Amino acid sequence: MVQNSEEFDRFLNIFNQLNKSKFEQLQSFMDDFAINFNLFKDGSFLERSFPFDMIPRIIPKNEFELVEKGLKQRVHALNEFLNDIYGDQKIIKDGIIPAEFIFSSKAYNPAFHGQKVSKNIRTHICGIDLVQNSVNNKWTILEDNLRVPSGASYPLSIRQAYRKVYPEIFEQMKVEKIRYYPNKLKEMMDYVSTGGINIVLTPGRYNSAFYEHAYLAKQTGSTLAISSDLEVMGDKLYLKGYNGKKIQVGAIYRRLDDDFLDPLEFDPKSLIGVPGLINVYRSGNVAIINSVGNGIADDKGIYYFVPQMIKYYLGEDAILDNAPTYLPYFPKDLEYVLANMDKLVIKDVAEAGGYGVLFGYKMTKTEIEDLKKIIIEQPRRFIAQELIEFYDIDCLFDGKLTPRKSDLRCYVVYGEEIYVWPGGLTRYALEEGNYLVNSSQGGGFKDTWVMG
Repeated sequence: MVQNSEEFDRFLNIFNQLNKSKFEQLQSFMDDFAINFNLFKDGSFLERSFPFDMIPRIIPKNEFELVEKGLKQRVHALNEFLNDIYGDQKIIKDGIIPAEFIFSSKAYNPAFHGQKVSKNIRTHICGIDLVQNSVNNKWTILEDNLRVPSGASYPLSIRQAYRKVYPEIFEQMKVEKIRYYPNKLKEMMDYVSTGGINIVLTPGRYNSAFYEHAYLAKQTGSTLAISSDLEVMGDKLYLKGYNGKKIQVGAIYRRLDDDFLDPLEFDPKSLIGVPGLINVYRSGNVAIINSVGNGIADDKGIYYFVPQMIKYYLGEDAILDNAPTYLPYFPKDLEYVLANMDKLVIKDVAEAGGYGVLFGYKMTKTEIEDLKKIIIEQPRRFIAQELIEFYDIDCLFDGKLTPRKSDLRCYVVYGEEIYVWPGGLTRYALEEGNYLVNSSQGGGFKDTWVMG
């Protein structure tokens, strides 16, 4: 089912009157700026343009206001959870989440229990993935991404291109501005900084989101750095200048996972981390964005407990729904999952980017029976969810509007205040009927217009 609105119909009326010869100019603008999302496939590195669609997703103002309120609530509670789980662990002691469920997670890092963080903020930049349920019309949260969420540069880029090529659209339609996102990032980095310059730490150009690393560094006035540009001296981190001068770093927006951050603390084979960085972090002399150990909060199993966290920490009911989720860890849920495997979506809790997702209706009887055995042996490893029939949205294929499944990644910046960016990254599947829209699965993206 395709969902549209009066605002979308108005856009189409304007769009149909546009000078179509400028379409190539828009494509050229995107290509000139090398807007890529690179893929590793079958052991090979594929540098490719990120497919984008010219038809924006349009969200009415009143709808987004509810989403904004719900996301602020959710990120606040998740930050409280992380401070608690690496602190007094009251949520465990009060029986809200089983201790074994936390401590058995590969994402929980006990070495950082008791670690203080600047301004008590751990969820600096969150990417929350939502879909709009076509049955009840509600926005439903599918995943929380609190480690290294990517994608914010792409809507910024396509909006810039759109405004340059077709300024008349924005003269006729009142669309919320999104250009302030880099300002909010910079304000947050300055707020949590322990004293020094801001750095965006990238693994390098072969990373799938390197375009974004460079883009956001430029837009926030930060220095883009690889590990060899940085040096730990004593208990402080420095950028090595070209003139030999060393400049202290106060906040580091890292674009690599915990395991690669510091070869002296995590994987000793990591060539993209900074030796000694974690010692500086432990000393309180650098803010790491997002905080080390955040993975426990976006473990897909922990997702199940977020509505309970909101009630526990904030004393409020969750504004936005989770997808109906079952934990095989609990015997009652395991019984339900085993009996209904053919209609559920099974997810490996440690995977991301659309990997480790299995649709029961696509599996053979033999595959289902084999998976049942694995789930029985490793119940903590999986969650199961009801398949949500979320709306298709119109995309332009060969000059025709064609429905495709899509989700929305909203970005939330937690600095002195919690800020929800009025837009986000709409990702859509290139193939008809595909429910996996992730960029890493080869999907495309489009701009998201929140009406003002």
